[in-house]
Amino acid sequence: MKLQKRHIFIVGAVLAVLLALAAGLLFWGRRPFRDLKAADIASASVTLRPPDVTLELNGAEIEALAELLGDLRITWPDQSYTEYAGQAVQFTVTFADGTETEVTDYNPFLIIDGTAYAPCEALNRFANELLRERGG
Repeated sequence: MKLQKRHIFIVGAVLAVLLALAAGLLFWGRRPFRDLKAADIASASVTLRPPDVTLELNGAEIEALAELLGDLRITWPDQSYTEYAGQAVQFTVTFADGTETEVTDYNPFLIIDGTAYAPCEALNRFANELLRERGG
């Protein structure tokens, strides 16, 4: 009898830990670019719509972008962004290994390679600061 109670307790404890981990991912999210360094990025550009302007990023700007992307946290997908109107800020990042990723901030959504997640106003602010600095 004691053995069964012990097994039930162990199974319950394992389930509690698994549920806590799942809740952590759901509410605190994950960081898909956590280990990204500027050296990992071969080139990057940003397109702002409106005003339909594309800017190529330089070394310092790529460093800032790598830091912003490294801080991104995503939770669960939400594809309702198609129901909103606003400014889209699309970063196209080409990595040193030749792969390419598109990260779009379409407030209040963050879209990574076509899948929308929670908002990230920092990317939108960064892109608009670049546009202002370059006289756009």
